[in-house]
Amino acid sequence: MTQFEFVKSSYSASSGECVEVATNVAGTVAVRDSKRADGAVVEVGDLAWAVFARTL
Repeated sequence: MTQFEFVKSSYSASSGECVEVATNVAGTVAVRDSKRADGAVVEVGDLAWAVFARTL
């Protein structure tokens, strides 16, 4: 199983209602809900993530 190293934005409040992102695996960006660290992880390609992030 892939070992993602998740981080959350420094802009996130301390309430814990955030998404966490891992970029430590080449070619992949993983996203999860910080409230459910043991829950589902969404994995997307790094190029797809870059396109998504540019639209924000």
